[in-house]
Amino acid sequence: MSSSRSMLDQEWDVLGGYGDDGPRPARARRTEQPPSFWRSPFSAYYYREIGYALTGLPVAIAGFTVAITMFCFGLGTFITVLGLPVLAGLTTVARGFGRLERARVRGLLGVDVPGPAPVRRVRSGNWGAITARLADVAGWKAVLHQLVMFPWAVFSFSMTLVFLLLGWTMTLYPLYHWVFPTFTDWRGYRLFDFTDSDHVRHVYYVEGIWQIAAFSAVGLLLVFLTAQLVRGVTNVNRAAALGLLGR
Repeated sequence: MSSSRSMLDQEWDVLGGYGDDGPRPARARRTEQPPSFWRSPFSAYYYREIGYALTGLPVAIAGFTVAITMFCFGLGTFITVLGLPVLAGLTTVARGFGRLERARVRGLLGVDVPGPAPVRRVRSGNWGAITARLADVAGWKAVLHQLVMFPWAVFSFSMTLVFLLLGWTMTLYPLYHWVFPTFTDWRGYRLFDFTDSDHVRHVYYVEGIWQIAAFSAVGLLLVFLTAQLVRGVTNVNRAAALGLLGR
């Protein structure tokens, strides 16, 4: 058993580490290249990025809640024996969230991030396991990832959803323009309605053919720009996974 373990250690040193995902490549690599500007809004790559941004919020909420709760409880009971196992458990749970995040980045963002090296125990027994987890740098980096990426997940979710809906709603306006005069008292989509200081009411509807065409063209431009915006937003997640969750 010891010789087998020694051989694994030697192989780990040669290949750059297995990581906590099992055998992985030594360096991060792209598994898929992003499409060009003109193809982006209609590519599966783009909608996987959207899926990542939208599903990232519930994952971030769960990770942030667990990290804050366990950290505060462990820190509050640090003077007792109970605090150390809680903090050790925090790094273990954080590694689990890190493994989930690397899988999401690999499957949805097209970047394969190798996991960190497994925790090395110097001492045997329960106390050895606890101290090893407390000294686990990769585990604490995963905790940091859960904390700092939570506000970014909120921002990413909001920006992605707003611009995605806005762009396609404007682009497809010629298809549903008829709904407004048919079922409402609006002659078209109402852009603004206000009364100035002279008590003159100003109302603007998108109703003419050229107005509708211009409105839809602006929406189409927004669709293309949203694809680049989403890519920029998710690039932050790629960089965070590489810096905090990889080796």
